[in-house]
Amino acid sequence: MNYDWDWSIFLELSPDGIHTYLETVIMGAGWTLTLAGCAAAISLLAGSALAVMRTANSRGADAVATTYVEVFRNVPLLVQMFLWFFIFPEILPVSLGVLIKQMSQPWASFIPALLCLSFYGSARVGEQIRAGIQSLPRGQTQAALAVGLHEFEVYRYVILPQAFRVVIPPLTSELIGMVKYSSVALTIGLLELTGRARSMQEYSFHVFEAFSAATFIYLAINGTIALSMRALEGRVALPGLVGPATKGV
Repeated sequence: MNYDWDWSIFLELSPDGIHTYLETVIMGAGWTLTLAGCAAAISLLAGSALAVMRTANSRGADAVATTYVEVFRNVPLLVQMFLWFFIFPEILPVSLGVLIKQMSQPWASFIPALLCLSFYGSARVGEQIRAGIQSLPRGQTQAALAVGLHEFEVYRYVILPQAFRVVIPPLTSELIGMVKYSSVALTIGLLELTGRARSMQEYSFHVFEAFSAATFIYLAINGTIALSMRALEGRVALPGLVGPATKGV
């Protein structure tokens, strides 16, 4: 294949007449980080609540959390994205639905994408934290109750701090996945990193340069996340319970 690479295309003006292609790609990366970061934070909070509901001594709470997890975890992400964008405003009260549909870009696409990733991510994170909770020795819960702690205090001071340490590796994968899942938002008009790269290749016809840049940025973002979480895992490891893998054993 005879393809003429031209990296100077990034210094040329994009169709908006204001920013260069390089600036538009960086702007897309900013939206990717914003969407993924907000969705990850919400998913961690909601997922923690779901994990507690699924492991607490309450059949009602367990049933609600289980239903939530099975619904949002088992429906494809793309389908959920379309549901939040096209269907959700239609089932709300008319005034609220019209308000949502009249939002200006990029918020008209960002808000549905954030809701989609948050609900989808919280179902997955909830299962990961639940597994972390159930991996802990049952004697710790019994000992905490025996010294007079209430169930909420047991989770707050004994169970969750340890469970979070145990599930750092799967949470790392989920955080990296959240960055990648954000690319689905281009299907509803959010010009995040993949959307900006696609727009660039459509206008400039430099498809390899556009997606090579997007690939490099994704690798840089997710590589930074992986290294940061690995360092965090080492710092908060509990001696005798969890720790960094030992090579050569």
